[in-house]
Amino acid sequence: MTNKRLLGKVCIIVGAGQQPGQTLGNGRAVAERFAEEGASLLLVDINPDWLEETVQAVRAHKGIVHSLVADITQESQCQQIAATCIQHFGKIDVLHNNVGLSKGDKRTADLDVSAWDYIMDRNLKGMFMTCKHVLPHMVRQRSGCIVNISSTSSLAARPTLTYKTSKAAVNAMTQHIAVENAPFGIRANAILPGLMDTPMAINRRAQEQGIDPELIRQQRSALVPMGRMGTAWDVANAAVFLASDEAAYITGVLLPVDGGLLQKRG
Repeated sequence: MTNKRLLGKVCIIVGAGQQPGQTLGNGRAVAERFAEEGASLLLVDINPDWLEETVQAVRAHKGIVHSLVADITQESQCQQIAATCIQHFGKIDVLHNNVGLSKGDKRTADLDVSAWDYIMDRNLKGMFMTCKHVLPHMVRQRSGCIVNISSTSSLAARPTLTYKTSKAAVNAMTQHIAVENAPFGIRANAILPGLMDTPMAINRRAQEQGIDPELIRQQRSALVPMGRMGTAWDVANAAVFLASDEAAYITGVLLPVDGGLLQKRG
């Protein structure tokens, strides 16, 4: 491939592991696309088996890759992510935060405080801590790019509380980081995926509800103006653009990748 858009860039992808399922997850797809575009990668995930699957996929693209098993709810391990990248590659050009879950989420009056804490720690606090420890390196080099994965749920009605609230906070945090660090040549943007055909979105729900995954796909596709669910490649292609120099004058943006879903919802 010629004119590789991320050639020479060092990129951290947090949440790069491939969960079991029939389709690719966002982290795996982003890793493959970044590798195709010439980036050197530090891949991070809490699950070593899921992480290794993505590592092997990147190596199949002849990508330069190092991996690290880490729990982003622990600040010392978030610090280690940044330190490991500097140790192996000497710089950090891109931080891609791909972490989010909704396990245990409920309506406000029914929600356990422990479930609130569990989701917030992973969806928001962990993302804050990875940004916190990467930013000093980007400030020193006077350049850098952060891409945070949010959700269209942050801007739309949702039957449960914590996931929506955490992702809305990710939006606000991303915009704050963008303005705060613009004088240092650092950009920060968020991608808001809509109804995506990924293992976390489809296979987990099918298992929890005891129904055929294909039925969930059909139901969700019918909600989207474009008539289909998105794939991890749709998110990955948006991430490549935001991480590349083509987006050099774009910061603080909340980019829906949703087939028009938010427009339909109003």
